[in-house]
Amino acid sequence: MSRTVVIHQPDYLSHLAFFHRFLKADLWVILDQVQYVSGTSRSWQNRDKLKTAQGAKWITVPVQKAPHRTPINQILLAETNWREDHLNLLKDSYGKAAHYEEIIPYVRELYAFRCTRLAEFSLKSADMLLGLFDLDIPKVFASDLQPVGKSNEMLVDILKKVQADWYLSGVGARAYFEAGPFATAGIEVLWQNFKPPIYPQLYGEFIPGLSSIDLLFNCGIAKSREVLRSC
Repeated sequence: MSRTVVIHQPDYLSHLAFFHRFLKADLWVILDQVQYVSGTSRSWQNRDKLKTAQGAKWITVPVQKAPHRTPINQILLAETNWREDHLNLLKDSYGKAAHYEEIIPYVRELYAFRCTRLAEFSLKSADMLLGLFDLDIPKVFASDLQPVGKSNEMLVDILKKVQADWYLSGVGARAYFEAGPFATAGIEVLWQNFKPPIYPQLYGEFIPGLSSIDLLFNCGIAKSREVLRSC
C-alpha cells in the first residue's frame, strides 16, 4: 500500500489549508528540530490571525528569548498571564458568534493545558482542531528520526525513513523546491490544491486565511467539517 506523508512544523491554531492536507495523508511528520523563526511571513509556530471588530488581528503565544538557530522544540513559553489574555481576546472577538458556546469549552481546555515549551502547546492546539474537524492522522517527530542534510535533502531523508511513496506539500514550498533529490529517491511529489472557502463571519466583509478557530466559532463543528472537506 502506498503512503502519503505531510511534513510540517507544529503551528499554533493553524488555518484551514494546514488541516486540508491531512484529508489525503497517511502520516504527519512534525518538523520540530528545525530553527524557530519569528517576525517573518514564514512565522506561524506561535501565532495566527483572528477576525475582530477592527479587522484581522494576530493572536500570539509569547515565548522566552532564545539564541539564534534554536530549534522549535527547545523554545520556552513566556512566564506571563498570556492564557487569560488570549481567552479574553477570543471572547471579545467571537462572543457574539453563532457557535461561541459550542466551541469555547474546547478552547478553555486547551488553555488549561500546562506545559513549558511552545511546540507542546502548538501541538495541543493542533490536536484540538484535528478532533473538532474529525481528522485522525498518525504523527512522528522529525527529531526522533535524526534527519540529515538541509532543505530538500533533509525532507527526502525523512521521507525515506518513514517509507513514504508520496510527499504532499503546500504550494508555499514551490519557491525553494528542487525536484532532483525526490526523483532520485523515487518519491512522488503532490502539490496541495486548496480552494479557500467563504463562510459567514462577523464584522462585515469576509477575510480569508484566518485561524481555523474563526470558522468553528462562526459555523460550528458539523458545518465546519463540511466546509473543510469542500475546499
